[in-house]
Amino acid sequence: MNTVVLQQPRRLLFGTDCLQRSAEEFALAGRHRLFVVTSPQVAAALPGVFVPWRAAGLAVEVCELVDREPEIALFEKVLAAARTFAPDCIVGLGGGSPLDVAKLVAALLDGRQQVREVFGIGLLRGRSTHLVCIPTTAGTGADVSPNAILLDEAERLKKGVVSPHLVPDLAICDPALTVTMPPAVTAATGIDALVHCMEAYANKFAHPTVDVYALEGVRRIGRSIFAAVKNGADRSARADVMLGALYGGLCLGPVNTAAVHALSYPLGGEYRVPHGVANSLLMPHVFRFNLPAMPERYAEIALALGVAPAATPLATAEAGLGRLTGLSLACGIPQRLRDVKIPEADLPRLAQESMKVTRLLKNNPREVTAADALAIYRAAY
Repeated sequence: MNTVVLQQPRRLLFGTDCLQRSAEEFALAGRHRLFVVTSPQVAAALPGVFVPWRAAGLAVEVCELVDREPEIALFEKVLAAARTFAPDCIVGLGGGSPLDVAKLVAALLDGRQQVREVFGIGLLRGRSTHLVCIPTTAGTGADVSPNAILLDEAERLKKGVVSPHLVPDLAICDPALTVTMPPAVTAATGIDALVHCMEAYANKFAHPTVDVYALEGVRRIGRSIFAAVKNGADRSARADVMLGALYGGLCLGPVNTAAVHALSYPLGGEYRVPHGVANSLLMPHVFRFNLPAMPERYAEIALALGVAPAATPLATAEAGLGRLTGLSLACGIPQRLRDVKIPEADLPRLAQESMKVTRLLKNNPREVTAADALAIYRAAY
């Protein structure tokens, strides 16, 4: 059995209304000056979050600049604001974008390294600032992962920083915070989390320690995402999807994702297609490409999605692909690349760009060439 390294927050709170314990957690960690990285949408939807922190005597600076999937210039602007405030704690509050920015701000606040120096795996030398992540979406898993993603504007490609120093000191996962998410965001982020779990399970480096998280995440998201999209106030469904997203996030450090994510990066980097939407567009076509390499694993995924077993693992896996497509369609996610305004003429270039995401492509059950990537994009078009 190959070695696996589990990288998880020092403390993790999960449960409805667990955010109410946050001020106590800050006191326990001896933190007094909080720099909160969030979006204007989250700050407007959850104004009461900061009230008990200030009532407890904490100095709170709310930075609402992360209003999109972040590029390097936006990150640098937030970093400059944090240095002006001089916090002893960085808090990421929101979806994956604010959390990723918060993680990198905490790591680079001391100025020892620049962000362009740390793109890649294991290049970050440390982190001296306390880091807390509080997700308000159920999807990215950034609250528990060692990863952070920024868009390199010059190359028009998303780039990742992967380091144990990006794992938060504290993650507070409160499903009640996701109730205000619009249906489209619920759908896209939920599918993103589902892909995390599926790509971790059907992966060259899959591991029994991680399989437990991956399959349980598939079960919970598969059975509850439509209910959460249909009725945002369904707290049981919200908790199920958020727990599934947490499990997906715990898969990212030890195993990570594969070709679905690699091929989705150019769509987000150049066309700003939301990350979960890009994953949803590509997942059935990548998985169909992968089926011959791991039919048994894809069959297990199908069973976790609630598909009845068929005569062979391959037939069961095929039924699972149908289930995935139906789930995405029911949740209102676009089904074709042309639906999100990707020019067909750009597909060959996108295929070449996707080949740069080697840190994820190496995990895929089958080797993906540029010709394969182009065939997948065309199937998705």
